[in-house]
Parts: sequence; structure tokens; C-alpha cells
Amino acid sequence: MMGNGATGATGATGGTTPLQGGNPGWAGERGEFTQLSEADVRGSEYVGRRPANGGVGGAVSSMPYMLPEKDPNAPLFEGPYAERLQKILARYPDRQGALHPVLNMAEELHGHLTPQALSRVAEVLGLAPAYVRGMATFYTMYNRAPVGRYFVQVCTNVACNLCGGDAVLQAFLAETGTEPGETTPDGLFTVMEVECLGACGFPTAVQVNSRYFENVEPGDVPEIVRQLRAGEKSTDAGDGGAN
Repeated sequence: MMGNGATGATGATGGTTPLQGGNPGWAGERGEFTQLSEADVRGSEYVGRRPANGGVGGAVSSMPYMLPEKDPNAPLFEGPYAERLQKILARYPDRQGALHPVLNMAEELHGHLTPQALSRVAEVLGLAPAYVRGMATFYTMYNRAPVGRYFVQVCTNVACNLCGGDAVLQAFLAETGTEPGETTPDGLFTVMEVECLGACGFPTAVQVNSRYFENVEPGDVPEIVRQLRAGEKSTDAGDGGAN
């Protein structure tokens, strides 16, 4: 694999272009278009506030944002979230089909799926509580215990493993003073190892809440953690930040 500063593939003009990586939070491989910023490439709304009501109906069933602010006692399916629920239900021929996006919405609000939330989801969808609990415990994407404000997921699957994913994981654990799955006493960080984040072209990939950090090396970890502690790095599309 080519690291930062290596020569890229041959371009249309027959020459080569340098890779522009090294910007925490995105791959930054812009080829000949080095004048473009992240906002230019991804759009200025890449990091922005998602409407609580889910926005347009066509996207309402998408995976949720992991918000920094979490409230396990927040009421479910009220206000704009009631509107979002109706948009979700309208997209499925039966309520059983809506289970995953409704669980996603509950986790988005609470930060994890509490037993009370699972019971409420079962009630709203008219499903057996045991069936809802079975779905929530089968899929590892659901948190069934509280996580930190910053939920750090480090990929150690094939591409990332070959490019030092295990070392990046250990660097995050050392920097936060935790073991996998533990939350720091200040509630800021939970670090987990995950199988694949779908960013195999930019290993090692790290997901913090809903934002990807790509091409991460162990030496990058202290600065990433410092930025998160200082609130300098937006970590999803729900907090309205633009860093």
C-alpha cells in the first residue's frame, strides 16, 4: 500500500499525481485537483444538522447518526420523532419490516437500547417483546449498554489489519486508558474493535460516532484524541459542527 506522499496512479496526461492524504477525517486523495478542499469534494453540508423528523421520506430509514449527546430517559416517538416514525412506517408493507429503522431511532436518542426502549418499540410496532429483543441482541451494530460521548470503532479486518489496524487499536486504548468496550471515567470515550467499516481503500479506518477518520496510523491517535477532548473535531452530522 502507498502511504502519504507516495506517487499515485498514472493520470490521463500520462504523468503521475501525488496522493494528498494525511488529513484526519477524510482520505483526501484528490489526484490532480489539489486545490479542492474537503468541503468542495464532499459538499458543504457533509457535516450538518440532520432534522429530528428524518427529513425527506426517501432517506428516513437510513442508519442513524450516533449523536454525542445521549439521553437514556428521553421520551421515544414524541414530537418530531413521532413524525419520523410515521415516515418510516409508510415505507414498509408491514410493521415488522420497520423494526430495524425504529430500533435505530431509539438508539439515536438514547445512545443504547435499554430494556424499556425495546419494550416500547415492541408496543409501537405490535410485535412480541421477545422478537424485538432477539433482533437487538443478534445484530452487533446495536449498543445494549451505555457508550461514551465519542464511540470509537477501529477496524481490524483484512485491509486495515495488514496496514496496522491492531496497532491503531492499541494506540486508542493506551491514549484513553481503557480496555475494549470500557468507557472512560469522564464519559468521553468508548473504544471498540470492529470487523469492517467499508473503507478498505483508506486503511486504517476509524469511525468516531458517525464520522470516518481514514489512513490512520498509531502516531495520529494522540492528536485525534486531543481534538476530540477539545471539541475541535465534528464527529457526526448531528451536532451542527463544521470542523
